[in-house]
Amino acid sequence: MPSVVHFSLMPIAIPETPPCVMCLSAGDATAGGGLAADILTLASMGCHPLPVQTAALVRDTRGIDEVWPVEPELLSMQARAVLEDVPVAAFKLGFCGSVENVALIAEILSDYPEVPLVVEPALYASVLLGEAGEEIEAALADLIVPQTTLLVADRHELCRLAGVVDDAAADGEEEGEDDPGVDEALARLLGSGAEFILLTGGGDHGPQVVNTLFGHEGVIRTDAWPRLPARHLGAGTTLAAAAVAAMAHGMALPEAVREAQEFTQQALRHAYRAGMGRALPDRFFWARGKGDEDV
Repeated sequence: MPSVVHFSLMPIAIPETPPCVMCLSAGDATAGGGLAADILTLASMGCHPLPVQTAALVRDTRGIDEVWPVEPELLSMQARAVLEDVPVAAFKLGFCGSVENVALIAEILSDYPEVPLVVEPALYASVLLGEAGEEIEAALADLIVPQTTLLVADRHELCRLAGVVDDAAADGEEEGEDDPGVDEALARLLGSGAEFILLTGGGDHGPQVVNTLFGHEGVIRTDAWPRLPARHLGAGTTLAAAAVAAMAHGMALPEAVREAQEFTQQALRHAYRAGMGRALPDRFFWARGKGDEDV
């Protein structure tokens, strides 16, 4: 019989053989973001991570210095070897490293059209690559978004992926509910094939973080959370990885999104400062007796 574990407010049944999730992302030695953050979050939520490295980030808790993409052939061998051996319940995609890697990953994913895909584009890393970073964004929009079950991104990432102007940023204004740039980006990305988009508000202003789940029929759910005072490394990665973990356990997508937010809020509330920069989410808050508090 599977055991039941409470990660946030909703119990998740943990089977004897945990669902396997392939996560493709960059190596991040801080474990704040990237592949290590995926592994920690998935393991904490009762999944078995299958990590495939797409790039290496030279970084500390204060910022990224360099990006080193993995060669496409090595990436392909990593992923194909595991996929030929282990059935996967879901895919989670982060930073891809290069246009060539985007194209290769898109080809791999196309062989598994029935397996859910959660994408967290991690465009903060592509910025360091200049024109090559812009090409990565375009390739993601063309090749990955049409295969995406859930895209997790903030307003700036959505606009960049969709190739539209972020009106509030261009005007130097604070974000508001009526934002033609974001509306157009949502329409374009959903129109190109993304099934759902979770628009996150972590980078916005105000006393609350407001996250809104969109589908082809419009707004599906909106959740608001108290904005925490600390600056965190890997909040978006944690949220996306938690969502794919909940989906791998069989949760319907709207409930998986809610569960992922509960988990992430707990992890951020119990974050710790391991270095001199941003605080790191505590993805194993429940193992340290910190998971019983209300969120």
